[in-house]
Amino acid sequence: MTGNRGTTDRLRRTVRGARAWARTMVPGQLGALPDFLIIGGQRCGTTSLHHYLAAHPQVRPATGKELQYFSIHHGRGERWYRAHFPARPAGVRSFEASPYYLFHPSVPGRVAAGLPQARCIALLRDPVERAYSHYLHTRSYGAEPLPFAEAVAAEERRLADALRDGPDSPAAHTALRNHSYLARGRYAEQLRRWYAVLPADRLLVLRSEDMYVDPAGVYDRVLRFLDLDPFTPAGFAQHTRRTDRGPGELTDALRAQLGGYFAPHNADLADLLGWPHTWSPRS
Repeated sequence: MTGNRGTTDRLRRTVRGARAWARTMVPGQLGALPDFLIIGGQRCGTTSLHHYLAAHPQVRPATGKELQYFSIHHGRGERWYRAHFPARPAGVRSFEASPYYLFHPSVPGRVAAGLPQARCIALLRDPVERAYSHYLHTRSYGAEPLPFAEAVAAEERRLADALRDGPDSPAAHTALRNHSYLARGRYAEQLRRWYAVLPADRLLVLRSEDMYVDPAGVYDRVLRFLDLDPFTPAGFAQHTRRTDRGPGELTDALRAQLGGYFAPHNADLADLLGWPHTWSPRS
């Protein structure tokens, strides 16, 4: 079943990319570049926020989520990227959401150069919960043979081996996307790469848990950040490409171990953003 799911997703993305290539050959089929991006993080609620923003009457989304232009497909060129966006009247915005953008080290500079006026939104979730959700996600695609504790222990070696030829090699993209359970939860180091090339007022950073508890309030904050008119969508159901079920392999002992690992990184994040707190080891 996991193989079928992975095959279906690859086929869907292949078809979407092929259609984009076809549109690059037809005059008048290229849309304008996006006005804003949801840059991550993975398993942090980006699919829900994508749905909420796509419902806004002043917004037209890209042809699909996770175009990965600034990460995996940058070599395909701007015309290919623009072919994923619809033509739109004045006053209507467009966007895309690729959660890998927050994490990949090459992306901030590419976004700053390619979308110099765009605004970016990042959602950050308790890194322990995010790591385990990421693990279940990778397993659901048949890309993770190890138990969770062993996968965490193997992460540093896996990433080091994959990065020998740089962060943009096929091996690096595979490992960085699939096996970065802890690395993606070190949020402060990722955000510093973005702040180095992007003015702080163009990057909105939110806690996923706040959106889960108060989606309407967080949505209003996002609309103000994007200078969009107030709007209430039909509902704020949570959307996800895979549902986490049960405690599984995230035992109390492993949760405490990971909470201790992330504690200094969470404190660094709180200092960076001026947040009074992020997540306690037991949250």
